[in-house]
Amino acid sequence: MIFTETPAYFDLEVKVNGENVSRRVPTHQRLLDFLRETLQLTGTKEACGEGECGACTVILDGETVNSCLVLAVETHGSEIKTIEGITSGEPPAEIQETFVAEHAVQCGYCTPGFILSAMQLLNSQTEITDEQVREGLEGNICRCTGYQKIHHAVANAGTKP
Repeated sequence: MIFTETPAYFDLEVKVNGENVSRRVPTHQRLLDFLRETLQLTGTKEACGEGECGACTVILDGETVNSCLVLAVETHGSEIKTIEGITSGEPPAEIQETFVAEHAVQCGYCTPGFILSAMQLLNSQTEITDEQVREGLEGNICRCTGYQKIHHAVANAGTKP
C-alpha cells in the first residue's frame, strides 16, 4: 500500500517590502522559497540552505534572519524587507553606493545579505567600531572578495554624517 498525504496549506498574510501580500502556501514552504518562487523576489539567494552563509538574509520584523531556516507560515502577520525593498525605485541606498565605491562586490551573490546585515547594523548604532562591524557581519560569507573591502565599506558608511 502506498501512502500519499496531501500537503497542508495556510493562508499567509504578510507585508513584504511595504506591500500587503496574501497567498495560500504549503505549510512546509521555507520563507526563502516563498520570496523567490512565489513572489519572484530573487535577490534573496540560496547557497548553503543551512543558515551558515547569509546569502538568504532578509529583515523580519526589524531583525536579520536566514530565510532558509524560517517557514513562510511563521511570518504570518509580520513585516519582511528584502534587498528589493531597500530602494523601491529610488536612488540606491547609501550602503549600496558605498559597496560600489569601496569595490566590495565581486560576483554579487552574497552582496544582498551583506547589505541587509550592514543596514541593520548602521540603523542600530550612531557610531560603529571595527569590532561592531565584524560582529554585525557575522554569519555572512563571501567567497570572492575576502572581507577587507566589505568591512571598509560598512565602516565608511557608518562614519558619514
